Amino acid sequence: MIIRGDEPGQIRLIRKLYKPGNYFMQGDEAVSYGAIFAGCRFYAGYPITPASEIAETMARELPKVSGYYIQMEDEIGSIAAVVGASWTGLKSMTATSGPGFSLMQENLGYAIMTETPLVLVDVQRSGPSTGQATKGAQGDFFQARWGTHGDHPIIAVSPTSGQDAFWETIRAFNIAEKLRTPVVMLFDGVLAHTRELVRIPDIEEVEIAYRKLPANEEEAKLPFGDPHGDGVPPMPLFGHGYFTHVTGSTHKGDGLRDVYTPEVHDKLVRRLHRKIEQNKSVYEKYEEHFSDDAEILVVSWGVTARPALGAVLKAREEGIKVGLFVPKTVHPFPGERMRELGKRVRAILVPEMNLGQMILEVERYVNDDVVLKGVNKIGGVPLTVEEILREIRGVA
Repeated sequence: MIIRGDEPGQIRLIRKLYKPGNYFMQGDEAVSYGAIFAGCRFYAGYPITPASEIAETMARELPKVSGYYIQMEDEIGSIAAVVGASWTGLKSMTATSGPGFSLMQENLGYAIMTETPLVLVDVQRSGPSTGQATKGAQGDFFQARWGTHGDHPIIAVSPTSGQDAFWETIRAFNIAEKLRTPVVMLFDGVLAHTRELVRIPDIEEVEIAYRKLPANEEEAKLPFGDPHGDGVPPMPLFGHGYFTHVTGSTHKGDGLRDVYTPEVHDKLVRRLHRKIEQNKSVYEKYEEHFSDDAEILVVSWGVTARPALGAVLKAREEGIKVGLFVPKTVHPFPGERMRELGKRVRAILVPEMNLGQMILEVERYVNDDVVLKGVNKIGGVPLTVEEILREIRGVA
């Protein structure tokens, strides 16, 4: 494991503060503890339901580990502060919900263009506009992918429980650090406010990654170059003696602005895509249940994957050959595996707490002869096992 700074001291401190064991906590709290275990030491945010408990927990816990918490004036300032803190070397996070996520989009694009590692947690709630402020939803699937303008890659992960939220937050930080990119975590108001058993591990069980730093002055002079051929440039940190130019405008490998040369823009944006595309092993993750003999496949994500699994288990008790596919990294979507599974089955059901979003990604990878059907519910109430089971029986 790697924690920059006083590694032995940090390990001792985490062990002293957070004893390994089982705890009863909200999903929002699990996200917060996952962030702290991942090495997050800066949080800036603005209270918004149903994400406020993340801010409350970070405000209480970060000072204990020599971290910093700032309540900002709004969501725009929140992500701007997180970007700045990341450039000083602090692992940084913010959390919000739908309306705040909309406000953060411009600076999320800035973080993508400046290759700033950070984690942005979107605790989804019903919309549009202020919608149902206290209810959960899954309506931000495509906003996470296309919310900010321009040609850009994005990585978004989505946990399915409080326990999963702890580990997926850590994974989000590791992806952000390894690939020097912002990572969105699509959570939801149902899981955020559900209290359940969460096991806190010993810190030694946790893999903690840290961004590449320049090996020498030559690398430091190319903060947006590609010295290692993996598309991920080492990151010279502010306050470490480097003269680093950072801009959201099109720039050359040395960071200097050049908005006129087509080749400069082409090279930069293609590299941003390439560093995601060629490092799939860093971020791609999915779960499969009973997919080996499945004739019907349920594809679901986030909170809805839980009743989906319950429905699959009950259907198999009835002799129906049905399996479950759960993308844990929803962007980039695991299309290759989806295509493979789609060739084996005759029907695919996609349960979501929206009117049909991830189903459009699934549709891209399956043949026309496969029956594809959405199982959709809005209004802030999650799908039930029985509702999904009824749809499985309908195509069996």
